[in-house]
Amino acid sequence: MRVALKLAYIGTEFHGSQIQPNVVTVEGELFKALRNLEIIESPKSANYTCAGRTDAGVNAFEQIIAFDTDKTNLAIPRVINSELPPTIWAWAHAEVPSHFDARRDAISRHYRYIISGEGYNISRIREASKLLIGRHDFANFSRISGEKSTIRTLLRIDARVDGDVTKIDVVGNSFLWNMVRKIVTALSMIGKGLHDNDWLLQMLNPDIYEEGIEPASACGLTLMKINYEQKLDWIEDNYSIRRASLQNKKLILRHRVIAEVLDELISHE
Repeated sequence: MRVALKLAYIGTEFHGSQIQPNVVTVEGELFKALRNLEIIESPKSANYTCAGRTDAGVNAFEQIIAFDTDKTNLAIPRVINSELPPTIWAWAHAEVPSHFDARRDAISRHYRYIISGEGYNISRIREASKLLIGRHDFANFSRISGEKSTIRTLLRIDARVDGDVTKIDVVGNSFLWNMVRKIVTALSMIGKGLHDNDWLLQMLNPDIYEEGIEPASACGLTLMKINYEQKLDWIEDNYSIRRASLQNKKLILRHRVIAEVLDELISHE
């Protein structure tokens, strides 16, 4: 039987999602859990696939993985979570066709970036984002070099102010390395008045214009959703969702305290 899982994780704890030697990664922890529970023998023998890689520090709300297993009674979120650290949790599962590939079958991916602070002109950001929609060469928005194509299609970009943060949602068929974070950098610079739309149009024409820009910080980026053409019958695990919610509320309170302490330290006279 082939099983798919929806995973969430806090990326600040990991050196990216993809397994790597000698560092802690999301897949490293996941494979260890699946082997300890004897759900799979190895990722290769289980025909493991993942919807997409996330860089070090990047978070996920809905990362999709799939694998073959004979232990379908164990391949459910609450069992798998018992072997995972609290910063990774599965929260839904589905039985999928034997040919399902979490990466190749995906038709689009949705990322959200949260910018903190003030001083961004949201109207400028929205107008500039319209120029990025469609099929373009995003070479100036990536760290990719060599023969790999840098042509990608963006389907939607939404920007909105929510309290004291700005949220930018980017949906596309697929993304280059650092592409979303560099798009956020470009839109932030336009929102601050440091560049204009003519500059952005030049950035989309790398054959005649090249400029390196730094990617926005990884901690603000979250993989929100993977979309598939076929309908998958997901079963959400309410216990796992409640448990993760309680754990993260404690983490939120801790970070609020740390923020208050830091504010005292820098404002104390």
